[in-house]
Amino acid sequence: MRRSLLAFVVALLVLPPAGRADVAVRSYPLPAGGGPHDVAVGADGIVWYTAQRSGQLGRLDPATGKVDLIPLGAGAAPHGVIIGPDGAPWVTEGGTNAVVRVDPKTREVKRWPLPEARGYANLNTLTFDKRGRVWFTGQSGIYGRLDPKTGAMQVWDAPRGRGPYGITTTPDGDVYYASLAGNHIVRVDLETGAATVIEPPTKDQGARRVWSDSRGRIWVSEWNAGNVSCYDPRAVTWKTWKLPGEQPHAYAVYVDDRDKVWLSDWGANAMVRFDPETETFEVFRSDRGGANVRQILGRPGEVWAPESGADRLVVYRTR
Repeated sequence: MRRSLLAFVVALLVLPPAGRADVAVRSYPLPAGGGPHDVAVGADGIVWYTAQRSGQLGRLDPATGKVDLIPLGAGAAPHGVIIGPDGAPWVTEGGTNAVVRVDPKTREVKRWPLPEARGYANLNTLTFDKRGRVWFTGQSGIYGRLDPKTGAMQVWDAPRGRGPYGITTTPDGDVYYASLAGNHIVRVDLETGAATVIEPPTKDQGARRVWSDSRGRIWVSEWNAGNVSCYDPRAVTWKTWKLPGEQPHAYAVYVDDRDKVWLSDWGANAMVRFDPETETFEVFRSDRGGANVRQILGRPGEVWAPESGADRLVVYRTR
């Protein structure tokens, strides 16, 4: 009886297909075998993605569908990619344990290796602060900071060991990361590098990725619990919502230019859009089995999702 009632309540929270009239969906096939992991779109509309299995950075021109592949070197296995303030794609290159910049015009690859004493970091994701410095995470239990102007790099041990994963910068310039294995999020002191642990209300939730909205609130995708949570640093409060469906697994999270929250749900093989104002969900199921969207990013009017299991990029254009 309780399960039936819960299913009914969840169904009420999911808008009907008519609610999707403002979204146009298009997919772009990629070279087979690349395993697109993360994606980033520049102000010029060019889309970059990490082809993790083939050790390359991909460049998609959505106007033509043309894809170019840029080798990142022997042993490369790129994970994260973002567009830096310089307009170039920046990559966490897990295979060679380095932060990498690719020149968007010349395709030159420049790398900043982690200190050898640190060993294999299992580099994950990166973000820029307001001073042009790159902050990054490593699942082996580290987080770090690179100043591209000087080449200075510092690496710190995560407060609870293994797990640092997604990372984000707020509009005010604060940096937060999520720890998947540690089941918490962290606020980083930008000057000292000190990490302050912030506990989500759900135990063992599996905080995987984080993203800030325009108000500086931190949205968290909870892999183990199937939740999306919101931490408000000003009020020091949490709110949590369960994704619709029987066994949701929230992997990636991204907040668009209208403060709508997008998540990838591996349990439903779908992208999910959450409206914090109405507290309602919309579900966009993939037409490919095992799409496995591991990260989401975009620009105003566009939300991009790399389907690592289908070797394609999918864009959700909002009107």
